[in-house]
Amino acid sequence: MSQDVDTIKPCYPLFRDDDYKENLKSKRQQWENYDGDEKVKEVFEWTTTKEYQDLNFQREALTVNPAKACQPLGAVLCSLGFEETMPYVHGSQGCVAYFRTYFNRHFKEPIACVSDSMTEDAAVFGGQKNMFDGLENAKALYKPKMIAVSTTCMAEVIGDDLNAFIRNAKKEGHVPEDYPTPFAHTPSFVGSHTTGWDNMWEGIARYFTLNDMEGKQVGSNGKLNIVPGFETYLGNFRVIKRMLTEMGVDYSMLSDPEEVLDTPADGEFRMYAGGTTIDEVKDAPNAIDTLFLQNWQSVKSQKYVKNTWKHDSEAIEIPMGLQWTDAFLMKVSELTGKPIPASLEKERGRLVDMMTDSHTWLHGKKYALWGDPDFVMGLTKFLLELGAEPTHVLCHNANKRWKKAMEKVLADSPYGVNSQVHIGRDLWHMRSLVFTDKPDFMIGNSYGKFIQRDTITKGKEHEVPLIRIGFPIFDRHHLHRDTTLGYEGAIYILKTLVNEVLTRLDQDTMGMGTTDYNYDLIR
Repeated sequence: MSQDVDTIKPCYPLFRDDDYKENLKSKRQQWENYDGDEKVKEVFEWTTTKEYQDLNFQREALTVNPAKACQPLGAVLCSLGFEETMPYVHGSQGCVAYFRTYFNRHFKEPIACVSDSMTEDAAVFGGQKNMFDGLENAKALYKPKMIAVSTTCMAEVIGDDLNAFIRNAKKEGHVPEDYPTPFAHTPSFVGSHTTGWDNMWEGIARYFTLNDMEGKQVGSNGKLNIVPGFETYLGNFRVIKRMLTEMGVDYSMLSDPEEVLDTPADGEFRMYAGGTTIDEVKDAPNAIDTLFLQNWQSVKSQKYVKNTWKHDSEAIEIPMGLQWTDAFLMKVSELTGKPIPASLEKERGRLVDMMTDSHTWLHGKKYALWGDPDFVMGLTKFLLELGAEPTHVLCHNANKRWKKAMEKVLADSPYGVNSQVHIGRDLWHMRSLVFTDKPDFMIGNSYGKFIQRDTITKGKEHEVPLIRIGFPIFDRHHLHRDTTLGYEGAIYILKTLVNEVLTRLDQDTMGMGTTDYNYDLIR
Protein backbone atom coordinates (compact mmCIF):
# COMPACT_ATOMS: atom_id res chain seq x y z
CA MET A 1 0.00 0.00 0.00
CA SER A 2 1.17 3.55 -0.74
CA GLN A 3 -0.16 4.78 2.60
CA ASP A 4 2.53 4.78 5.29
CA VAL A 5 3.63 6.87 8.24
CA ASP A 6 5.82 9.12 6.08
CA THR A 7 3.24 9.77 3.34
CA ILE A 8 -0.15 10.23 4.98
CA LYS A 9 -2.84 11.15 2.46
CA PRO A 10 -6.54 11.88 2.87
CA CYS A 11 -9.06 9.72 1.01
CA TYR A 12 -8.50 11.96 -1.99
CA PRO A 13 -6.01 11.50 -3.59
CA LEU A 14 -5.23 8.26 -1.69
CA PHE A 15 -7.90 6.18 -3.42
CA ARG A 16 -6.61 7.27 -6.82
CA ASP A 17 -3.35 5.41 -6.25
CA ASP A 18 -2.92 2.37 -8.50
CA ASP A 19 -3.02 -0.20 -5.71
CA TYR A 20 -6.29 1.15 -4.32
CA LYS A 21 -7.84 1.32 -7.77
CA GLU A 22 -6.84 -2.30 -8.35
CA ASN A 23 -8.31 -3.36 -5.01
CA LEU A 24 -11.60 -1.61 -5.72
CA LYS A 25 -11.78 -3.14 -9.18
CA SER A 26 -11.12 -6.62 -7.79
CA LYS A 27 -13.74 -6.15 -5.06
CA ARG A 28 -16.35 -5.10 -7.61
CA GLN A 29 -15.67 -8.04 -9.92
CA GLN A 30 -15.46 -10.74 -7.23
CA TRP A 31 -18.02 -9.71 -4.62
CA GLU A 32 -20.48 -7.15 -5.93
CA ASN A 33 -22.19 -9.12 -8.70
CA TYR A 34 -21.29 -6.31 -11.06
CA ASP A 35 -23.25 -6.26 -14.33
CA GLY A 36 -20.75 -4.21 -16.27
CA ASP A 37 -20.33 -0.57 -17.20
CA GLU A 38 -22.79 -0.65 -20.09
CA LYS A 39 -25.62 -2.02 -17.95
CA VAL A 40 -24.94 0.54 -15.22
CA LYS A 41 -25.01 3.31 -17.81
CA GLU A 42 -28.25 1.99 -19.30
CA VAL A 43 -30.02 1.88 -15.93
CA PHE A 44 -28.63 5.28 -14.95
CA GLU A 45 -29.95 6.88 -18.14
CA TRP A 46 -33.37 5.30 -17.59
CA THR A 47 -33.57 6.76 -14.06
CA THR A 48 -33.26 10.26 -15.55
CA THR A 49 -36.37 9.92 -17.72
CA LYS A 50 -39.97 11.00 -17.26
CA GLU A 51 -41.00 7.35 -17.48
CA TYR A 52 -38.91 6.56 -14.42
CA GLN A 53 -40.13 9.69 -12.59
CA ASP A 54 -43.73 8.50 -12.95
CA LEU A 55 -42.77 5.15 -11.40
CA ASN A 56 -40.67 6.86 -8.75
CA PHE A 57 -43.60 9.01 -7.59
CA GLN A 58 -45.74 5.89 -7.16
CA ARG A 59 -43.49 4.64 -4.33
CA GLU A 60 -45.35 4.04 -1.07
CA ALA A 61 -43.39 1.69 1.19
CA LEU A 62 -39.85 2.93 0.59
CA THR A 63 -38.03 6.16 1.43
CA VAL A 64 -34.71 6.97 -0.26
CA ASN A 65 -32.54 9.67 1.30
CA PRO A 66 -35.24 11.38 3.39
CA ALA A 67 -35.02 15.15 3.77
CA LYS A 68 -35.59 14.83 7.52
CA ALA A 69 -34.22 13.14 10.66
CA CYS A 70 -35.95 11.45 13.61
CA GLN A 71 -37.70 12.88 16.66
CA PRO A 72 -35.11 12.33 19.42
CA LEU A 73 -32.47 14.21 17.41
CA GLY A 74 -34.67 17.29 17.66
CA ALA A 75 -35.30 16.63 21.35
CA VAL A 76 -31.54 16.56 21.98
CA LEU A 77 -31.03 19.95 20.27
CA CYS A 78 -33.88 21.47 22.27
CA SER A 79 -32.39 20.14 25.53
CA LEU A 80 -28.96 21.53 24.72
CA GLY A 81 -30.51 25.01 24.75
CA PHE A 82 -31.07 24.98 28.53
CA GLU A 83 -28.45 25.84 31.13
CA GLU A 84 -26.29 22.91 32.30
CA THR A 85 -28.72 20.37 30.90
CA MET A 86 -27.75 16.84 29.92
CA PRO A 87 -29.87 15.37 27.11
CA TYR A 88 -30.74 11.79 28.08
CA VAL A 89 -32.17 9.34 25.56
CA HIS A 90 -34.02 6.29 26.86
CA GLY A 91 -33.05 3.73 24.27
CA SER A 92 -30.15 2.04 22.56
CA GLN A 93 -26.62 3.38 22.63
CA GLY A 94 -26.34 3.29 18.85
CA CYS A 95 -29.15 5.81 18.45
CA VAL A 96 -27.42 8.33 20.70
CA ALA A 97 -24.13 7.79 18.88
CA TYR A 98 -25.98 8.75 15.69
CA PHE A 99 -27.41 11.94 17.21
CA ARG A 100 -24.06 13.03 18.65
CA THR A 101 -22.21 12.28 15.42
CA TYR A 102 -24.82 14.09 13.33
CA PHE A 103 -24.52 17.27 15.38
CA ASN A 104 -20.76 16.91 15.76
CA ARG A 105 -20.28 16.81 12.01
CA HIS A 106 -22.52 19.86 11.50
CA PHE A 107 -21.37 22.09 14.38
CA LYS A 108 -17.77 20.79 14.60
CA GLU A 109 -18.21 20.67 18.39
CA PRO A 110 -18.32 17.85 20.96
CA ILE A 111 -21.96 17.12 21.80
CA ALA A 112 -23.00 16.06 25.29
CA CYS A 113 -25.73 13.42 25.30
CA VAL A 114 -26.17 10.12 27.16
CA SER A 115 -28.33 7.03 26.84
CA ASP A 116 -29.27 4.23 29.22
CA SER A 117 -28.07 1.66 26.66
CA MET A 118 -31.13 -0.54 26.31
CA THR A 119 -30.31 -3.96 24.84
CA GLU A 120 -32.18 -7.21 24.19
CA ASP A 121 -33.24 -7.86 27.78
CA ALA A 122 -34.69 -4.37 28.12
CA ALA A 123 -36.56 -4.87 24.84
CA VAL A 124 -38.26 -7.92 26.37
CA PHE A 125 -38.74 -6.87 29.99
CA GLY A 126 -38.84 -3.07 29.70
CA GLY A 127 -36.21 -0.47 30.41
CA GLN A 128 -37.04 0.71 33.92
CA LYS A 129 -33.84 -0.73 35.42
CA ASN A 130 -31.84 1.02 32.71
CA MET A 131 -33.60 4.24 33.65
CA PHE A 132 -32.77 3.82 37.34
CA ASP A 133 -29.06 3.28 36.69
CA GLY A 134 -28.88 5.78 33.86
CA LEU A 135 -30.33 8.73 35.74
CA GLU A 136 -28.21 8.04 38.80
CA ASN A 137 -24.99 7.67 36.81
CA ALA A 138 -25.63 10.67 34.56
CA LYS A 139 -26.21 12.93 37.56
CA ALA A 140 -23.15 11.62 39.40
CA LEU A 141 -20.75 11.70 36.46
CA TYR A 142 -21.74 14.87 34.61
CA LYS A 143 -23.33 16.92 37.40
CA PRO A 144 -25.98 18.67 35.28
CA LYS A 145 -28.57 20.99 36.79
CA MET A 146 -31.21 19.20 34.73
CA ILE A 147 -31.58 15.94 32.82
CA ALA A 148 -34.01 16.11 29.88
CA VAL A 149 -35.28 12.66 28.87
CA SER A 150 -36.53 11.57 25.45
CA THR A 151 -37.08 8.17 23.81
CA THR A 152 -36.09 6.12 20.78
CA CYS A 153 -38.02 3.55 18.73
CA MET A 154 -37.19 0.63 21.00
CA ALA A 155 -38.62 2.23 24.13
CA GLU A 156 -41.72 3.38 22.28
CA VAL A 157 -42.44 0.02 20.62
CA ILE A 158 -42.42 -1.79 23.96
CA GLY A 159 -44.46 0.98 25.58
CA ASP A 160 -42.13 2.27 28.30
CA ASP A 161 -43.79 4.99 30.40
CA LEU A 162 -41.30 7.79 31.10
CA ASN A 163 -43.47 9.49 33.68
CA ALA A 164 -43.80 6.29 35.72
CA PHE A 165 -40.14 5.30 35.30
CA ILE A 166 -38.83 8.70 36.39
CA ARG A 167 -41.27 8.86 39.29
CA ASN A 168 -40.17 5.39 40.43
CA ALA A 169 -36.50 6.33 40.07
CA LYS A 170 -37.05 9.25 42.43
CA LYS A 171 -39.16 7.20 44.80
CA GLU A 172 -36.36 4.65 45.11
CA GLY A 173 -33.72 7.31 45.66
CA HIS A 174 -31.77 7.08 42.42
CA VAL A 175 -32.14 10.85 42.03
CA PRO A 176 -33.63 13.37 44.47
CA GLU A 177 -37.37 14.03 44.39
CA ASP A 178 -36.85 17.69 43.50
CA TYR A 179 -34.23 17.05 40.80
CA PRO A 180 -35.39 18.53 37.44
CA THR A 181 -36.13 15.72 34.98
CA PRO A 182 -38.50 16.94 32.24
CA PHE A 183 -39.30 14.39 29.56
CA ALA A 184 -40.97 13.85 26.22
CA HIS A 185 -42.01 10.77 24.29
CA THR A 186 -40.31 11.06 20.89
CA PRO A 187 -40.99 7.94 18.79
CA SER A 188 -38.72 7.93 15.75
CA PHE A 189 -41.19 6.11 13.51
CA VAL A 190 -43.57 9.10 13.30
CA GLY A 191 -42.94 12.79 12.79
CA SER A 192 -39.44 14.15 12.35
CA HIS A 193 -36.70 16.05 14.16
CA THR A 194 -38.89 19.15 14.26
CA THR A 195 -41.67 17.15 15.96
CA GLY A 196 -39.17 15.96 18.55
CA TRP A 197 -38.00 19.51 19.22
CA ASP A 198 -41.61 20.59 19.71
CA ASN A 199 -42.37 17.67 22.04
CA MET A 200 -39.27 18.30 24.16
CA TRP A 201 -39.92 22.03 24.48
CA GLU A 202 -43.51 21.39 25.53
CA GLY A 203 -42.27 18.78 28.00
CA ILE A 204 -39.84 21.22 29.62
CA ALA A 205 -42.42 24.02 29.75
CA ARG A 206 -45.00 21.65 31.22
CA TYR A 207 -42.60 20.27 33.85
CA PHE A 208 -41.73 23.69 35.28
CA THR A 209 -45.01 25.57 34.90
CA LEU A 210 -48.06 23.28 34.69
CA ASN A 211 -48.45 22.95 38.46
CA ASP A 212 -46.89 26.30 39.28
CA MET A 213 -49.24 28.80 37.65
CA GLU A 214 -50.58 30.30 40.88
CA GLY A 215 -49.63 33.97 41.06
CA LYS A 216 -48.53 34.12 37.42
CA GLN A 217 -49.74 37.20 35.55
CA VAL A 218 -49.34 37.80 31.84
CA GLY A 219 -47.10 40.82 31.20
CA SER A 220 -45.96 41.24 34.80
CA ASN A 221 -42.24 40.75 34.05
CA GLY A 222 -42.24 43.06 31.02
CA LYS A 223 -40.38 40.55 28.89
CA LEU A 224 -41.08 38.92 25.53
CA ASN A 225 -40.57 35.17 25.11
CA ILE A 226 -38.87 34.04 21.90
CA VAL A 227 -39.00 30.35 20.94
CA PRO A 228 -36.54 29.66 18.09
CA GLY A 229 -37.66 26.16 17.08
CA PHE A 230 -35.28 23.63 15.52
CA GLU A 231 -32.60 26.17 14.60
CA THR A 232 -29.07 25.17 13.54
CA TYR A 233 -27.72 28.53 12.33
CA LEU A 234 -26.08 29.95 15.44
CA GLY A 235 -25.96 33.39 13.86
CA ASN A 236 -29.76 33.41 13.94
CA PHE A 237 -29.78 33.41 17.73
CA ARG A 238 -27.34 36.31 17.68
CA VAL A 239 -29.23 38.36 15.11
CA ILE A 240 -32.57 38.00 16.91
CA LYS A 241 -30.91 39.03 20.20
CA ARG A 242 -29.22 41.98 18.50
CA MET A 243 -32.41 43.27 16.90
CA LEU A 244 -34.35 43.00 20.17
CA THR A 245 -31.54 44.71 22.06
CA GLU A 246 -31.44 47.56 19.56
CA MET A 247 -35.18 47.97 20.09
CA GLY A 248 -34.68 48.04 23.86
CA VAL A 249 -36.84 44.92 24.33
CA ASP A 250 -36.29 42.70 27.37
CA TYR A 251 -36.65 39.10 26.28
CA SER A 252 -36.15 35.44 27.18
CA MET A 253 -34.82 33.10 24.49
CA LEU A 254 -36.46 29.83 25.48
CA SER A 255 -33.92 27.23 24.34
CA ASP A 256 -30.66 28.88 23.44
CA PRO A 257 -27.82 26.48 22.44
CA GLU A 258 -25.74 29.25 20.85
CA GLU A 259 -22.86 29.13 23.34
CA VAL A 260 -22.64 25.40 24.01
CA LEU A 261 -22.47 24.74 20.25
CA ASP A 262 -19.84 27.39 19.62
CA THR A 263 -17.39 27.31 22.55
CA PRO A 264 -13.93 28.89 22.14
CA ALA A 265 -10.66 26.97 21.97
CA ASP A 266 -8.89 28.57 24.94
CA GLY A 267 -7.68 25.53 26.85
CA GLU A 268 -10.85 25.07 28.90
CA PHE A 269 -13.35 22.30 28.12
CA ARG A 270 -16.95 23.38 28.53
CA MET A 271 -19.49 20.58 28.68
CA TYR A 272 -22.07 23.26 29.47
CA ALA A 273 -22.14 26.88 28.36
CA GLY A 274 -24.89 29.47 28.26
CA GLY A 275 -28.47 28.38 27.74
CA THR A 276 -31.87 29.33 29.10
CA THR A 277 -31.98 29.11 32.89
CA ILE A 278 -34.59 27.19 34.86
CA ASP A 279 -35.63 30.45 36.50
CA GLU A 280 -36.33 31.95 33.07
CA VAL A 281 -38.56 29.00 32.19
CA LYS A 282 -40.46 29.31 35.48
CA ASP A 283 -40.90 33.04 34.89
CA ALA A 284 -41.92 32.66 31.23
CA PRO A 285 -45.71 32.69 31.89
CA ASN A 286 -45.30 36.24 33.28
CA ALA A 287 -44.11 37.55 29.90
CA ILE A 288 -46.07 39.91 27.67
CA ASP A 289 -46.41 37.19 25.04
CA THR A 290 -44.57 34.26 23.43
CA LEU A 291 -43.51 34.39 19.78
CA PHE A 292 -42.66 31.15 18.01
CA LEU A 293 -40.26 31.88 15.14
CA GLN A 294 -41.16 28.57 13.46
CA ASN A 295 -44.88 28.16 14.06
CA TRP A 296 -45.37 25.25 11.62
CA GLN A 297 -43.11 23.05 13.74
CA SER A 298 -44.36 24.25 17.14
CA VAL A 299 -47.97 23.05 17.19
CA LYS A 300 -47.89 21.25 20.54
CA SER A 301 -45.85 23.96 22.28
CA GLN A 302 -48.05 26.78 20.99
CA LYS A 303 -51.15 24.97 22.19
CA TYR A 304 -49.64 24.61 25.67
CA VAL A 305 -48.62 28.28 25.83
CA LYS A 306 -52.09 29.40 24.79
CA ASN A 307 -54.00 27.09 27.12
CA THR A 308 -51.77 27.14 30.21
CA TRP A 309 -49.85 30.43 30.10
CA LYS A 310 -52.85 32.24 28.55
CA HIS A 311 -50.63 33.99 26.01
CA ASP A 312 -52.11 35.05 22.68
CA SER A 313 -49.06 33.62 20.91
CA GLU A 314 -50.32 34.74 17.53
CA ALA A 315 -48.81 32.74 14.68
CA ILE A 316 -46.17 34.72 12.80
CA GLU A 317 -44.11 33.82 9.76
CA ILE A 318 -40.45 33.02 10.17
CA PRO A 319 -38.53 36.33 9.92
CA MET A 320 -36.68 35.54 6.68
CA GLY A 321 -36.30 37.96 3.82
CA LEU A 322 -37.62 41.51 3.67
CA GLN A 323 -41.38 41.44 4.22
CA TRP A 324 -41.47 38.81 6.94
CA THR A 325 -38.65 40.46 8.87
CA ASP A 326 -40.64 43.69 8.66
CA ALA A 327 -43.68 41.85 10.01
CA PHE A 328 -41.71 40.34 12.89
CA LEU A 329 -40.26 43.67 14.02
CA MET A 330 -43.64 45.38 13.75
CA LYS A 331 -45.22 42.61 15.83
CA VAL A 332 -42.51 43.04 18.49
CA SER A 333 -43.09 46.79 18.45
CA GLU A 334 -46.84 46.29 18.76
CA LEU A 335 -46.49 43.94 21.74
CA THR A 336 -43.85 45.90 23.64
CA GLY A 337 -44.57 49.49 22.64
CA LYS A 338 -40.93 49.88 21.61
CA PRO A 339 -40.24 51.72 18.34
CA ILE A 340 -38.13 50.22 15.58
CA PRO A 341 -34.83 52.13 15.79
CA ALA A 342 -33.06 53.96 13.01
CA SER A 343 -30.24 51.38 13.06
CA LEU A 344 -32.60 48.65 11.89
CA GLU A 345 -34.21 50.94 9.32
CA LYS A 346 -30.74 51.61 7.92
CA GLU A 347 -29.98 47.88 7.83
CA ARG A 348 -33.24 47.32 5.99
CA GLY A 349 -32.31 50.01 3.48
CA ARG A 350 -28.99 48.32 2.78
CA LEU A 351 -30.80 45.07 2.07
CA VAL A 352 -33.16 46.81 -0.35
CA ASP A 353 -30.16 48.42 -2.06
CA MET A 354 -28.48 45.03 -2.42
CA MET A 355 -31.66 43.49 -3.81
CA THR A 356 -31.77 46.24 -6.43
CA ASP A 357 -28.08 45.84 -7.29
CA SER A 358 -28.36 42.07 -7.80
CA HIS A 359 -31.80 41.94 -9.39
CA THR A 360 -30.36 41.62 -12.90
CA TRP A 361 -28.59 38.39 -12.04
CA LEU A 362 -31.23 36.77 -9.84
CA HIS A 363 -34.35 37.69 -11.79
CA GLY A 364 -35.78 34.65 -13.54
CA LYS A 365 -33.27 32.18 -12.13
CA LYS A 366 -34.94 28.85 -11.33
CA TYR A 367 -34.38 27.05 -8.02
CA ALA A 368 -35.41 23.68 -6.63
CA LEU A 369 -35.24 23.60 -2.83
CA TRP A 370 -35.97 21.43 0.18
CA GLY A 371 -35.80 21.51 3.98
CA ASP A 372 -38.00 21.95 7.04
CA PRO A 373 -41.45 23.58 6.77
CA ASP A 374 -40.80 27.05 8.19
CA PHE A 375 -37.33 27.34 6.67
CA VAL A 376 -38.50 26.32 3.20
CA MET A 377 -41.46 28.68 3.32
CA GLY A 378 -39.30 31.59 4.45
CA LEU A 379 -36.65 30.90 1.81
CA THR A 380 -39.27 30.57 -0.91
CA LYS A 381 -40.81 33.89 0.10
CA PHE A 382 -37.41 35.60 -0.14
CA LEU A 383 -36.68 34.03 -3.54
CA LEU A 384 -39.94 35.49 -4.80
CA GLU A 385 -38.96 38.90 -3.41
CA LEU A 386 -35.73 38.64 -5.41
CA GLY A 387 -37.59 37.85 -8.62
CA ALA A 388 -36.30 34.26 -8.66
CA GLU A 389 -38.54 31.34 -9.58
CA PRO A 390 -38.85 28.36 -7.23
CA THR A 391 -39.64 25.48 -9.58
CA HIS A 392 -39.97 22.65 -7.06
CA VAL A 393 -40.44 23.16 -3.32
CA LEU A 394 -40.06 19.89 -1.39
CA CYS A 395 -40.71 19.34 2.30
CA HIS A 396 -40.72 15.75 3.53
CA ASN A 397 -42.04 16.57 7.01
CA ALA A 398 -44.88 18.96 6.14
CA ASN A 399 -48.65 18.44 6.19
CA LYS A 400 -51.48 19.36 3.83
CA ARG A 401 -52.22 22.63 5.64
CA TRP A 402 -48.62 23.69 5.09
CA LYS A 403 -48.85 22.76 1.42
CA LYS A 404 -51.95 24.89 1.01
CA ALA A 405 -50.25 27.85 2.74
CA MET A 406 -47.12 27.36 0.64
CA GLU A 407 -49.15 27.34 -2.57
CA LYS A 408 -50.82 30.60 -1.45
CA VAL A 409 -47.40 32.24 -0.98
CA LEU A 410 -46.41 31.12 -4.48
CA ALA A 411 -49.71 32.16 -6.06
CA ASP A 412 -49.39 35.67 -4.65
CA SER A 413 -46.28 36.29 -6.76
CA PRO A 414 -45.95 36.24 -10.55
CA TYR A 415 -42.68 34.33 -10.04
CA GLY A 416 -44.42 31.43 -8.29
CA VAL A 417 -47.20 30.61 -10.73
CA ASN A 418 -45.33 27.67 -12.29
CA SER A 419 -44.03 26.24 -9.02
CA GLN A 420 -44.89 22.81 -7.66
CA VAL A 421 -45.05 21.90 -3.95
CA HIS A 422 -44.21 18.38 -2.79
CA ILE A 423 -44.85 17.05 0.72
CA GLY A 424 -43.94 13.61 2.03
CA ARG A 425 -41.34 13.28 -0.73
CA ASP A 426 -37.64 12.50 -0.41
CA LEU A 427 -34.44 13.45 -2.23
CA TRP A 428 -34.77 10.57 -4.68
CA HIS A 429 -37.99 12.23 -5.83
CA MET A 430 -36.09 15.52 -6.07
CA ARG A 431 -33.47 13.79 -8.22
CA SER A 432 -36.14 12.84 -10.75
CA LEU A 433 -37.53 16.37 -10.76
CA VAL A 434 -34.22 18.10 -11.52
CA PHE A 435 -33.63 15.73 -14.45
CA THR A 436 -37.06 16.18 -16.05
CA ASP A 437 -37.59 19.85 -15.18
CA LYS A 438 -34.08 21.27 -14.86
CA PRO A 439 -33.65 24.29 -12.57
CA ASP A 440 -30.61 26.53 -12.61
CA PHE A 441 -29.69 25.67 -9.01
CA MET A 442 -30.71 23.54 -6.03
CA ILE A 443 -30.84 24.88 -2.48
CA GLY A 444 -30.63 22.42 0.37
CA ASN A 445 -28.41 20.44 2.71
CA SER A 446 -25.25 18.47 1.96
CA TYR A 447 -27.13 15.41 0.75
CA GLY A 448 -27.96 17.30 -2.43
CA LYS A 449 -24.38 16.78 -3.62
CA PHE A 450 -25.38 13.24 -4.65
CA ILE A 451 -27.98 14.74 -6.97
CA GLN A 452 -25.50 17.25 -8.38
CA ARG A 453 -23.02 14.45 -9.07
CA ASP A 454 -25.69 12.46 -10.89
CA THR A 455 -26.68 15.43 -13.04
CA ILE A 456 -23.10 16.14 -14.12
CA THR A 457 -22.60 12.41 -14.81
CA LYS A 458 -25.32 12.69 -17.45
CA GLY A 459 -23.42 15.59 -19.00
CA LYS A 460 -22.14 19.05 -18.12
CA GLU A 461 -25.19 20.64 -19.73
CA HIS A 462 -27.42 18.73 -17.28
CA GLU A 463 -25.54 19.75 -14.13
CA VAL A 464 -27.59 21.43 -11.39
CA PRO A 465 -25.23 23.08 -8.85
CA LEU A 466 -26.06 22.77 -5.15
CA ILE A 467 -26.19 25.85 -2.93
CA ARG A 468 -25.75 24.66 0.65
CA ILE A 469 -28.29 26.36 2.89
CA GLY A 470 -30.04 24.24 5.48
CA PHE A 471 -29.29 21.31 7.79
CA PRO A 472 -27.15 19.30 7.92
CA ILE A 473 -24.09 20.79 6.27
CA PHE A 474 -21.34 18.19 6.59
CA ASP A 475 -19.06 18.89 3.64
CA ARG A 476 -18.42 22.60 4.22
CA HIS A 477 -17.09 24.26 7.35
CA HIS A 478 -18.54 27.03 9.52
CA LEU A 479 -21.68 27.76 7.53
CA HIS A 480 -23.64 27.03 10.73
CA ARG A 481 -22.18 30.23 12.19
CA ASP A 482 -23.91 32.30 9.51
CA THR A 483 -27.31 33.95 9.66
CA THR A 484 -30.49 33.36 7.66
CA LEU A 485 -32.96 35.40 9.74
CA GLY A 486 -33.60 39.13 9.82
CA TYR A 487 -32.20 41.67 7.39
CA GLU A 488 -28.70 40.41 8.17
CA GLY A 489 -29.70 36.86 7.23
CA ALA A 490 -31.35 38.07 4.02
CA ILE A 491 -28.13 39.86 3.11
CA TYR A 492 -26.16 36.63 3.66
CA ILE A 493 -28.58 34.57 1.56
CA LEU A 494 -28.61 37.18 -1.20
CA LYS A 495 -24.80 37.29 -1.32
CA THR A 496 -24.66 33.50 -1.44
CA LEU A 497 -27.21 33.23 -4.24
CA VAL A 498 -25.89 35.96 -6.51
CA ASN A 499 -22.26 34.91 -6.15
CA GLU A 500 -23.18 31.31 -7.00
CA VAL A 501 -24.78 32.67 -10.16
CA LEU A 502 -21.60 34.60 -11.01
CA THR A 503 -19.39 31.61 -10.18
CA ARG A 504 -21.43 29.51 -12.57
CA LEU A 505 -21.10 32.22 -15.22
CA ASP A 506 -17.31 32.12 -14.83
CA GLN A 507 -17.29 28.33 -15.18
CA ASP A 508 -19.33 28.52 -18.37
CA THR A 509 -17.15 31.23 -19.98
CA MET A 510 -13.61 29.94 -19.46
CA GLY A 511 -12.95 28.56 -22.93
CA MET A 512 -10.07 30.55 -24.41
CA GLY A 513 -11.20 32.06 -27.65
CA THR A 514 -14.48 30.13 -27.55
CA THR A 515 -16.67 31.07 -24.59
CA ASP A 516 -14.60 33.78 -22.91
CA TYR A 517 -16.91 36.54 -24.04
CA ASN A 518 -17.89 37.84 -20.61
CA TYR A 519 -16.32 41.28 -20.30
CA ASP A 520 -16.91 41.95 -16.59
CA LEU A 521 -13.22 42.81 -16.04
CA ILE A 522 -12.85 45.16 -19.04
CA ARG A 523 -12.55 48.84 -18.14
